[in-house]
Amino acid sequence: MRRRLQFAPIAIFLFVFALLNAYVTEGLRLVVPYYVLAIFWSVVVVVTLALAGSIFYSRGRELGTAFKISAHAFLVLLVSELLFAVVLLFGDVYRLLAGTVHLIGNHRFLAPVRNPYWVDFGLVLFGLSVLLFVYGMLRGKYAYRVIHHTLHFNDLPKAFDGFTITQISDVHAGSFKNQAAVQRGIDLIKQQDSDLFVFTGDLVNNKAEEIKPWIGHFSQIKARYGQFSVLGNHDYGDYVKWPSEEAKRANLAQLKKYHAELGFRLLLDEHVTLQKEGEHIILAGIENWGLGFGERGDLQKALEQTTTTEFKVLLSHDPSHWEQQVKNNPSKIQLTLAGHTHGMQFGIEAFGIKWSPVKFRYNHWAGIKAENGRYLNVNRGFGFIGFSGRVGIWPEVTVITLKRA
Repeated sequence: MRRRLQFAPIAIFLFVFALLNAYVTEGLRLVVPYYVLAIFWSVVVVVTLALAGSIFYSRGRELGTAFKISAHAFLVLLVSELLFAVVLLFGDVYRLLAGTVHLIGNHRFLAPVRNPYWVDFGLVLFGLSVLLFVYGMLRGKYAYRVIHHTLHFNDLPKAFDGFTITQISDVHAGSFKNQAAVQRGIDLIKQQDSDLFVFTGDLVNNKAEEIKPWIGHFSQIKARYGQFSVLGNHDYGDYVKWPSEEAKRANLAQLKKYHAELGFRLLLDEHVTLQKEGEHIILAGIENWGLGFGERGDLQKALEQTTTTEFKVLLSHDPSHWEQQVKNNPSKIQLTLAGHTHGMQFGIEAFGIKWSPVKFRYNHWAGIKAENGRYLNVNRGFGFIGFSGRVGIWPEVTVITLKRA
């Protein structure tokens, strides 16, 4: 059955998009000749029609290459235009304020003409935005980096002082195309030589078969105390149409087998005990639990037969689980490792600024958070989905060192 298009919201969006382009055009008139404006509008029309055509064609089918190319081109155009419009708006607000002051003092509204320097600055941001998106799609999505955190605990067993954990999350193997680039990320993980390796969910986009070409890569990852994993919301196959519930269940069963082929011990609402020099810590993992993304996990079951005072590390894909059930749990969980947000694969983390649009959905969307004597780390993700790139929020390998306070 074909998907029914919702024409009212589409019409509203196209109207707003037309207004945005009209506003941008008014700014461009100051600094570019008419033939450049004609080229600009030609690009806008072609990209918009290409996206509309690919959406119409893909109804009832999988979204193909044409949709992905047109959608990415539209996204780059839209974001770049918005940046230009924001700069232009700042200049126009200044003109409005100046005209208002003149009205108050001289009883006549007289605003200064639009300053072409504002337009030039907006054009610079427009160009930089396009270049950044192109970089993000070609190179940024594989620009892996290692982020180190050292966390101190007064209840960490002495034997685990200096114990290291490497975490990755959100592989989304179905999005990968470049084997050499992915292998560079795997090599970076191996170089950390950590005591423990953990993967915090979303191995695939939708189907188990997506990880099969990459088993030889990720199975290279080894750690002295083992490799452990949990499931994320995408791993259950909820976002694709299956011929039957049996097919969906078979897909999940196959994905669990692939975890084993990777050498990952999949933790499904359970825990293991890690022993070192006569002391131990608890490593627990739950099925995906996330507000709006399926509340499957059972934390109480995962912690059965543990005590409230044992040192615990929890693998839980969605950081909303930490906010809702972990940080105030009667059984203290000293460290929770999550992922899921990807940092929306777009934002800025530089010059003391940390911002991504995902902050409107998750208050804490990347890195370490401490509350109530407990820590949460949100990994920015190893892979990508939706937008085939990363801009400002780079793929991450996290290394956490546990220290006794």
